[in-house]
Amino acid sequence: MILLPNTSFIILKKFILRVGGACLVLFAATTLTFITLQLAPGDPVTAILGGSANPTPETIKEIRTEYGLDKPLIVQYALHIWHVLSGHLGSSFSQHMPVKDVLWQQAPPTLKLMLSSLLLAWGFAILSVTLSAKKPLFDSAFSSLETFFAGLPQFWIGIILLWLFAYQLGLLPPAGTHGFSSLILPSLSLAIPLGGFLAQVMRESFKTTLDQPFVLTARARGLSDTAVRFRHVLRHALLPGVSLSTWAIGALVGNAVAVAVEFIFSRQGLGRQLFLAVSMHDMPLVTGIILFISVIYVIASFLADTLYVIIDPRIQEARA
Repeated sequence: MILLPNTSFIILKKFILRVGGACLVLFAATTLTFITLQLAPGDPVTAILGGSANPTPETIKEIRTEYGLDKPLIVQYALHIWHVLSGHLGSSFSQHMPVKDVLWQQAPPTLKLMLSSLLLAWGFAILSVTLSAKKPLFDSAFSSLETFFAGLPQFWIGIILLWLFAYQLGLLPPAGTHGFSSLILPSLSLAIPLGGFLAQVMRESFKTTLDQPFVLTARARGLSDTAVRFRHVLRHALLPGVSLSTWAIGALVGNAVAVAVEFIFSRQGLGRQLFLAVSMHDMPLVTGIILFISVIYVIASFLADTLYVIIDPRIQEARA
């Protein structure tokens, strides 16, 4: 009998735990979605009928029977879970089209906005921390600026940017989803506060790393201060920012902030659709969007763990 090496068992165990954790997150998201929509005011029959006024009792009864809304809650919940497990998300009540088609249309604009906002935030955080940490005058000034940015409401930034660059200067389009230029203002609205948060959590780690012996060794070899900061110190300061980015990805995809920004700039996206679906009591669409956001969060968590090991291989050795 051939035994797998100990490292193989460790990898297999981690994989099983990761898959199990992902399944638990998806199950919890599905269950909470069902419970929340059951407690929310409103009747899904209204959404199914497209807001038709004064439907007859026979029509309401027929709709409830067709969609299983006349069954006990426990039966509805069991059917809800079964449909999710089988991959059958059904059709949106409010959009009158398959949920997968709605996701296919609305997910790309949201993912583009998420990625561009995250890249801008990281760019600001890295430059701010790397060029100013432990430098006289610059350190405190940039730290204060980061705190100021982190405290700004995204929707307020969006309104100011819209007024200045779209209506006053006419440099960028005020609304829309198509083209690179329509992505700039909403991305900045989300990236400015996030960049402030990232810089704040990275700054202390960066300053601590600057005092490590290997930094003195690098300087003794003749490396410039900029080279030491970017090539040696920055890597050790990235881990706190990577952890925060996992949360940020979930927040940028579908929370209230993303919804507000999508409404301000009249953008297509999952955040906007989620708000409308909840208000319309559209169970299939809400479930589909929540599951999509949960999958994005699970993938982000996996990528964060992978980046930990790439940035600092000692983490893998400590876990092993």
